[in-house]
Amino acid sequence: VNIVLGSAKPLDRQARTLTTEDGQVLTYDTLILALGVVTNFFGIKGLEEFSYGIKSWEQIRHFKQHVHEQLEAGDPELHYVIVGAGPTGIELAGALPNYLKTIMKKHGVSGKPFKISIIEAAPRLLPHSSEKVSHAVERRLAKLGIELQLDQTVEGQTADQLMVSGKPINSRTVVWTAGTANNPFFKANNFALNERGKVVVNERLLADDNIYVIGDNAATQYSGLAQVALRDGVFAVKDLERALAGKATPAYQQRKPITVIPVGEGWAAV
Repeated sequence: VNIVLGSAKPLDRQARTLTTEDGQVLTYDTLILALGVVTNFFGIKGLEEFSYGIKSWEQIRHFKQHVHEQLEAGDPELHYVIVGAGPTGIELAGALPNYLKTIMKKHGVSGKPFKISIIEAAPRLLPHSSEKVSHAVERRLAKLGIELQLDQTVEGQTADQLMVSGKPINSRTVVWTAGTANNPFFKANNFALNERGKVVVNERLLADDNIYVIGDNAATQYSGLAQVALRDGVFAVKDLERALAGKATPAYQQRKPITVIPVGEGWAAV
């Protein structure tokens, strides 16, 4: 196994080469692309500059550093605003109260009041789940003291304020979990994309004869969930093994995965 650190840029399908941003040229017989998604701010002014994210280790480290520095500085107003009431936003909201209490204790500022709010553009939280699940999670969030603002649209952000449906919300900690887009690599390299910008693949997760596209990047029915990405990876390896051995290669089976959304300690919607 040869690990190459770099950012993949141009892909030459004819020559079967992939070139990195720093000029390394990698040749391949088979290519498996599992690049994940990127944050989509929908062009809303100020979000990219001032909001925090939790989709990568770098984003998480930046968010964590901000939270600790805010407590050390003795910020009088601790209002944590999470934008997006999908699984990511809900899980973060559920985990945040205990985390804040723990680090407050370590920083010697126990008992400091804080507020956590979730902003969601849809009329209910977890809009892709059943109404029964939405209502159960809503009751759980209320029990944890988390404020929920539904049917509200984020319009802009500054360093200390979020504009929501024409009204300002004071906060220096806005976490954006509401939007993702497929990795721009695929559009830049002329892959066939569906209406959601995901790569069209065949029954073996192939975008070309020798290029697998798996996980969040592929236009499969349940793309976007961790369990699906894991299943895609296992399928691609077994498919490659069968092809190399000259065996029949069965089609990829799309199965609806079990979803688990934790909402604070000892509670989850399954």
